Amino acid sequence: QVQLVESGGGLVQAGGSLRLSCLASGSIFSINAMGWYRQALGKQRELVARITSGGRSNYADSVKGRFTISRDNSRNTVYLQMNSLKSEDTAIYYCAADTTHTAPGVFGSWGQGTQVTVSS
Repeated sequence: QVQLVESGGGLVQAGGSLRLSCLASGSIFSINAMGWYRQALGKQRELVARITSGGRSNYADSVKGRFTISRDNSRNTVYLQMNSLKSEDTAIYYCAADTTHTAPGVFGSWGQGTQVTVSS
């Protein structure tokens, strides 16, 4: 099992920046990829960015060029640097892990979420 704890959310003005962190613990050796999802009020949860154990990353079109996902394996932490924030980025952001305990590509471990609110 993998436990994930997010931090770094908050209230920021449009155009500002935030950095989210996700600390992983437990069976971290089983992690294949990490991802950040978000869910806005009344909308479905969507993938924002993911990064593989080898460091390859991909992003939702809506955040390309503004958000950067990275990982520090020595700290068991994944980050999401969010720049040029827009009001439509307002959501609860969740960290997730794709591990060997589930089917390949399935994010089966989730954090509790952290609220990001962007004021216009």
